[in-house]
Amino acid sequence: MQFEALRHIPGFENCKPFRPGYAIEYDYFPPTQLGYDLETKAVCGLYFAGQINGTTGYEEAACQGLIAGINAHKKVRAEASFVLSRTDAYIGVLIDDLITKGTEEPYRMFTSRAEYRLLLRQDNADLRLTPMAHELGLVSDKQMARAEQKLEGTNSLQFDFENTSITPEAANPMLKLVDSAPIQQKTRLTKLLARPQVSIRALILASQISESEIGSSLNAEILDQVEIAIKYGGYIDKEKELAGRLTNIDHIPLKQDFDYSKLNALSNEAREKLLAVQPKSLGQAGRISGITPADISYLMVYLGR
Repeated sequence: MQFEALRHIPGFENCKPFRPGYAIEYDYFPPTQLGYDLETKAVCGLYFAGQINGTTGYEEAACQGLIAGINAHKKVRAEASFVLSRTDAYIGVLIDDLITKGTEEPYRMFTSRAEYRLLLRQDNADLRLTPMAHELGLVSDKQMARAEQKLEGTNSLQFDFENTSITPEAANPMLKLVDSAPIQQKTRLTKLLARPQVSIRALILASQISESEIGSSLNAEILDQVEIAIKYGGYIDKEKELAGRLTNIDHIPLKQDFDYSKLNALSNEAREKLLAVQPKSLGQAGRISGITPADISYLMVYLGR
């Protein structure tokens, strides 16, 4: 039944299934055989996605199918591959983990696997990914315009908060209600909003700031964006700095099919794992289990960096 059903799918008329799907839930091919675009290294034009790569879960399978489908389309059009990094999206974290570290048990995409969770938030997913999706033709002009409007409104409101002060007479009644220390002089809205007890909505009401004075649409999404940016600004900036460092070494390429066994200064484990994975960049090499900072330093010296 499964074989017959598969051959009724356009394009699969002559497929040769490996075995029926029942009772092989966790059979998989080692994902270290794949590139960042999910194309297999051994067979040009063959893309793997989903459980075959050692993952479990609907979202995990769907996101891989999306990336594999995009890149298969780009392959036949002779276009450059589309790749999401660890700093772009959780999809990037999942794929990087799979192709760099492999997996010995069914892989689930937990948020704890990402180093930069403050950047990969649910509330800014549209701002991060809609421009990429629009360039690929996956979202409409209307959706793109909405994301641009949200970004413009967020930037405008944050600018106004950074340049607007509130008097003690206006702020102290609100601060008393939330059990926060009163102010003695005019204070920037950003400074008050940084307090954990103070919400952006309460501050706007206390300031008696109208929508026209703020100069942006006061919808819930924009308010949340600005509140997160101001309350967690220091942590977010630090994470962006760390992500920038990662991006820098991710842009240092390594030769494909390089014979790492010749680099005697590396440990035996490092040579074996580098040979098996064949990382595309110095950053990817550093994320392979068993590769030490000393190994990366040696590779940088070898590369003349």
